[in-house]
Amino acid sequence: MEPERECRVLSIQSHVVRGYVGNKAATFPLQVLGFEVDTVNSVQFSNHTGYAHWKGQVLNSDELHELYEGLKLNKVNQYDYVLTGYTRDTSFLAMVVDIVQELKQQNSNLVYVCDPVMGDKWNGEGSMYVPKDLLPVYRDKVVPVADIITPNQFEAELLTGRKIHTEKDALEVMDMLHAMGPETVVITSSDLQAPLGNDYLIALGSHRKTNADGTKMTQRIRVESPKVDAVFVGTGDLFAAMLLAWTHKHPNNLKVACEKTVSAMQHVLQRTIKSAKAQAGEGNKPNSAHLELRMVQSKKDIENPEIIVKATVL
Repeated sequence: MEPERECRVLSIQSHVVRGYVGNKAATFPLQVLGFEVDTVNSVQFSNHTGYAHWKGQVLNSDELHELYEGLKLNKVNQYDYVLTGYTRDTSFLAMVVDIVQELKQQNSNLVYVCDPVMGDKWNGEGSMYVPKDLLPVYRDKVVPVADIITPNQFEAELLTGRKIHTEKDALEVMDMLHAMGPETVVITSSDLQAPLGNDYLIALGSHRKTNADGTKMTQRIRVESPKVDAVFVGTGDLFAAMLLAWTHKHPNNLKVACEKTVSAMQHVLQRTIKSAKAQAGEGNKPNSAHLELRMVQSKKDIENPEIIVKATVL
C-alpha cells in the first residue's frame, strides 16, 4: 500500500514539565495518529496554573519570530497544519497570524486549527481569563485566517457579539463564524439543554464545504456526551488536536470526526477520573496532580477509539 504522505503540524502552545496541557496534551495524540509534530513552546512552566504553585518562562513575540526565522533559513518551514491554543499576549498572537499567512503562501492547502481560548461560563456567568484586548485580535485577525475553530459557547458568543439561548441561536452563531472565515466550526461545550437530559453536555459542529459547481453545502451535527464530574485541565487542547487528526482522516464527514474525537475524549476522561479517585483515596477530593490526564495509558483509545458517543445530524 502506498504510504500516506507525511503530514506535518506546527503546534504553537504552552509546555509544562509535569502534566498534560498545551503541547503536552496535543503532541502525543497527534504522533500516535501518525503526524509529524513540530512544537513551539509559547511558555515553559513547571506545571499548569491550576496548581497552588508554578514557575517558568514565557516566550515573547520576538523570540517566536526568531525560532520561525531559523526554520525558514533552513527551508524547513513547510507545514500542512498549524495548531494554536491558549495565548495571553496580543503581540504574540499577531505574530502567529503573520506566520500562518506566510505558511499559507507556501502551501495554499495549509489548514489552521485555532482554539480561541478566552474564557468560559461558571454557573451560567461568562468571564474572560485572558486580557480583554485579545478579543479584537481573535475576532478581526485570527478567525479570518483560521480554517477550523473550536470555541466553547462563551467564546463563540464573544466572537460574534451574540448570545446563545437555544440550539437555533447556536446554529446562527456558527453561520456568523463561517462568514468570518473558518469552514469548520465546533462549539465544544454549551449550557444548552440536552435531549438526553441534564447529565449530558452538548457540543455542536458545522462544516461548510463548497462543491465543484460552486454551490455551498453545510453539514450540522449535535453531539451529546456524558458529563464527567471533575475539573480537568488540558481537555480543550486534547480535543483540538484529535479533531485536527480526525478531520484530516475524514475530510468531508464532520459527524464521524466528532464521534471519534468525543469518544476518545470520554475514554481518556473516564480513565483519568477513575485513577484520580483511586489516588486520592476513599472520601477525599482529587487534587490537580491526581487529575492530570491519563494520556499514555490511553494510547490505544486515542489510536482507535471505540465509538461510545454518537452524533446527530441536524
